[in-house]
Amino acid sequence: MSEIALNINGAKMPVNAPGDETLLSVLRNRLNLTGTKYGCGEGECGACTVLLDGQAVKSCQTLTSDAVGKKITTIEGLEQHGQLTAVQQAFLDAEAFQCGYCTSGMIMRATALLHTTPAPTESEIITRMNGNVCRCGTYPRIVEAVQRASHASAKGGTR
Repeated sequence: MSEIALNINGAKMPVNAPGDETLLSVLRNRLNLTGTKYGCGEGECGACTVLLDGQAVKSCQTLTSDAVGKKITTIEGLEQHGQLTAVQQAFLDAEAFQCGYCTSGMIMRATALLHTTPAPTESEIITRMNGNVCRCGTYPRIVEAVQRASHASAKGGTR
């Protein structure tokens, strides 16, 4: 193991971890950032989605060594000074969750989507959100939440 510094949610965080440990494991078990969920551990469900330099990645499939020197954003890093992002607020407003286990991963993927495609069509939302699984089946509300966030951002709503 070696001491490495990760840039997580805008802060340099030193951690003593082997480079071949998954980013998910480091976030949850070494840094106590438990908003990122362990789902399948195989990159199939998306519950572990975080942003790496703005791109949605599955942290269960990302080695810590691959994250060194990059900007890591977890669900804990989205809200700023008590202000939810447009995506977070839209998920609440659309009630786009049931059990909530997939929600942080969905929000992170939607955040990345809207960063690259600010006004996606319904078809684009469905395609780009593919790979994040909701076992409760709230997909229509998830699509609605992404559409709401897109409209709120276009109107100058929360970031």
